[in-house]
Amino acid sequence: MKGLAEYLKDAEIAHGHLCAGQVLGVRMAMFGLRKLGIDDPQGKDRKRIVTFVEIDRCATDAITVVTGCRLGKRALKFRDWGKMAATFIDLETGKAVRVAATESSKALAKTMHPELQSKNQQQMLAYQEMDDNQLFDAQWVKVDLPAEEFPGYKGDRIVCAECGEGISYHREVLHEGKTLCRACAGERYWKPV
Repeated sequence: MKGLAEYLKDAEIAHGHLCAGQVLGVRMAMFGLRKLGIDDPQGKDRKRIVTFVEIDRCATDAITVVTGCRLGKRALKFRDWGKMAATFIDLETGKAVRVAATESSKALAKTMHPELQSKNQQQMLAYQEMDDNQLFDAQWVKVDLPAEEFPGYKGDRIVCAECGEGISYHREVLHEGKTLCRACAGERYWKPV
């Protein structure tokens, strides 16, 4: 695994700037992978990891930089829970660890660097200096993934009876005797205009 400084540089390039969330995400991913014993996430271990992120913020971009998990590779899973947390799963061993940022780390950052005016600057520096146990709560968890959630899954493609669009990975819905996509079944996040 690369060192913190190198990952932070990579995260800054990938995200467009370096911020406290990026530092937190890099540290969170490094910690989670260390707990699992994964030391080469971009190389020999790249197909062993699936990561669930619970927030769509800067930290998620940093987590992808460290783990190599991407939505397009089906190795990154997003649950919109608004929490600064992620679960790292080792597909080879079945072990999983959920890592959450401590709320106390924000206040600790302020006391560690009162000379800095910017809260972001305080956190960016302190998050690089804190021990893992000051920054994170971790717990071993079990994640049951159906086959269609795994990277590389090849399944049947179903066509929605209403709109005619294809549906992959068993995401279809049976509604009033018809096989529909989620949008046609009423779960739209968009409206036609």
